[in-house]
Amino acid sequence: MGSTNQDIYAELAAEFKAAGSKATVLTPGMPGYDESIKRWSDTCEKRAHATIHPRTTPDIQRTLAFAHTHTIPLVIRGGGHSTSGASATSTGIVLDLSSLRTVTVDPTALTITAGGGTTWADVDAAAARHGLATVGGTVNHTGVGGLTLGGGYGHLSGAHGLTIDNLLAVRMVLADGSSVRAAADEHADLFWAVRGAGQNFGVVTEFVFRAHPQREAVFGGMLVFPGEKLGGVVEFANWFHAGNDGRQTLLFGFTAPPPHGVAVVVVAVFYNGTETEGRGFFAPLWELGPLVDGTRSMPYEELNGILNEGQGFGGRKSFGGGNFTLPLEPKLVEGIRDDFMAFVQGHEDMGESLMLFEGVPFKKINEVASDATAFANRGEYYNVATMFKWYDEKLDGEVRAFSKALLKKASEDAGVWKKGKEGQGVGQYANYAELDHDATEMFGKNTKRLAELKEKYDPGNVFRSHRLGAKPAEVIVH
Repeated sequence: MGSTNQDIYAELAAEFKAAGSKATVLTPGMPGYDESIKRWSDTCEKRAHATIHPRTTPDIQRTLAFAHTHTIPLVIRGGGHSTSGASATSTGIVLDLSSLRTVTVDPTALTITAGGGTTWADVDAAAARHGLATVGGTVNHTGVGGLTLGGGYGHLSGAHGLTIDNLLAVRMVLADGSSVRAAADEHADLFWAVRGAGQNFGVVTEFVFRAHPQREAVFGGMLVFPGEKLGGVVEFANWFHAGNDGRQTLLFGFTAPPPHGVAVVVVAVFYNGTETEGRGFFAPLWELGPLVDGTRSMPYEELNGILNEGQGFGGRKSFGGGNFTLPLEPKLVEGIRDDFMAFVQGHEDMGESLMLFEGVPFKKINEVASDATAFANRGEYYNVATMFKWYDEKLDGEVRAFSKALLKKASEDAGVWKKGKEGQGVGQYANYAELDHDATEMFGKNTKRLAELKEKYDPGNVFRSHRLGAKPAEVIVH
């Protein structure tokens, strides 16, 4: 059981000070505590007994030892951006990595080394100064750790694969306090597990990514269409499936933004090339007559922030995920849209919610076998996601239940299994999963090996996995 006795946390603060550390310990009532428990989604804010802010690996080791000695549950906060709640607790302490926010680029070795609390905006900006990039998130205020440990799709995935396919090594602190390097040539089994299920195995203090030459200016941006143009957008997506060469992404979906709450179609495009090339490739979209055209030539690191608007902190949020294949029947997508809109428009203050079909080319991703890493979502299909946003706590259960049912129906009607394809991945992106998805839904045939490695590296379930280890006393939600 965790302790609410603030004296013991004062002891930890004194330990840090005696060691010459600048790590901080915040408990309720202290300046900065309320800010330290803020999360991207209000559903994930819990009043931890204390939040610990390490600056070094020894700080983390000291915190783990402290938690073990006092039998205090511990959770890890990287970017605090997910909606399942694993970075929050009301019965223990939060180990907050936000001070481990450094990026080093080696343009000769073509590597990027990022601290465990770094954001993708940090990585993109540092790499761009050397004409480089790696595969990162499409919302760049998210943490590097959360995206990477779960797999990682981005605008560059069509050319370079998943984020984990570009991960060369990690430095991490294990449950026993040891600091290890995991890579293909060292702790290879742990490195296998980290790439897809890393949050279950330790505190990653450092990531090393492969960097790729990246042109400075790319083409992209947001388009908004009236609702009746959805069929035309779907038809373009069907063409995109066969017409892309890995240098493009196409994300499309629907929302009903305030203040009017009218259903519109939103499209995000990316072309890793010139504006002339990009406008030529996506020309059929302009023929549909967008209401808003935010596309232009821009630096790559700026492109990775175009989805930030509407993705800020505040409000209650929930991610959900499924899969779909192309080509799609426009009537099928229109039916999914109608169900989504009926729910959103039937509840107060839910117009910022979004459903998005993510056209990230998968050919390069599928060059890596599903059992080569813990990640098991590779296949000839794409991800579809819901991001519901609301403000009334009483709606929490209803929203999650509706999201799950809608995504299940969409995946069954438009997903990979509908097409009778064999040898496909699980069809569920772990970073979009809620806590009621079990391990086999996330990791498929990789689950057995993951459970064995969990027993090897974290037999006491210190890193409180609800899927691979003994179920924690408190069900954590991120």
